[in-house]
Amino acid sequence: MVRRIINIDPKSSLPKYRQIINSTLLAIEKKVLKKGDKVPSINRLCSELNLSRDTVMLAFNELKAKGILHSQPGKGYYVVTTDIHQEEHVFILFDEMNSFKEDLYNSLISSFKGKAIVDVFFHHFNYKVFRNLINDSIGHYTSYVIMPATFDNISHLLSKLPKDKVFILDRLKPELKMYPVLYQDFENDFCDALQQGYELIKKYRKLIFVNPGGKEPAERVNGFEKFCSNNGFDFEVLKTIEGIRPQLYEAYFIISDRELVEMVKIAHEYNYKLGQKFGIVSFNDTILKEVVAGGITTISTDFFEMGKALANMVLNKNTGQVRNPSKLIVRKSL
Repeated sequence: MVRRIINIDPKSSLPKYRQIINSTLLAIEKKVLKKGDKVPSINRLCSELNLSRDTVMLAFNELKAKGILHSQPGKGYYVVTTDIHQEEHVFILFDEMNSFKEDLYNSLISSFKGKAIVDVFFHHFNYKVFRNLINDSIGHYTSYVIMPATFDNISHLLSKLPKDKVFILDRLKPELKMYPVLYQDFENDFCDALQQGYELIKKYRKLIFVNPGGKEPAERVNGFEKFCSNNGFDFEVLKTIEGIRPQLYEAYFIISDRELVEMVKIAHEYNYKLGQKFGIVSFNDTILKEVVAGGITTISTDFFEMGKALANMVLNKNTGQVRNPSKLIVRKSL
């Protein structure tokens, strides 16, 4: 009975738990298994097919997450549907919600085109929350999209999830190179964007990057310093604009939207005309930045494209490292 349902090829490159899933779906498709049928027990599969309990549990948990199997304590697993063309059930763990993350999320949902159910969570840069959300998600989803943000040394956590179901978003981390990743190259994105706007930037005597650190990618500082050094600009990196006295022919590159608003107000108080003898550039484009102070120049990745690329990666189980590039979006403030 077991080998009529489950076929394991030890020479196949496909993980054994994935072979269990595919065999079960094929058995349902061929009507070897029908709705209400009991599937072979975990112990029996382990014994007859020389499989580990963890391998079988991984397969059964995914089939449960898809709504195909249901477990009854003490009795085993049963087929609850023969509709094997089930939607993806996707776990998404973002760092935080903001306006551009909302654009990413909306693009992702739209690109799934009803082919996936999505549960989204936020860790807010709290490692304990990050850890607990991942642990609680195990076995309940068919795909896992993780935004690790500033957290390092987390491979031991993600190893609890099925390797071919994990997708890393936004940051390229060497310890997670075994997973597909859709990332921003913060160092080269910043440097390339500045080079792209060189003809506008060269009129400024000094460039100031306001980088609060903390949750922000440290690689941006490297990109900024590289551009300034290569092009002979006087430059400075500050943590905050608090207490500054901006001078003419300075250009400020500001991460925080709150400090962006403050800098626009300061420029107005000093009667500095943006984009003429005083410049402001923000990060992460939003619709509001198109109109604030006549238009704020931004350095930003395309979050709508990121959402589409992520949906394609999840639905088609694409592998590899995919860069979602950034660009300089020029408006009045530069």
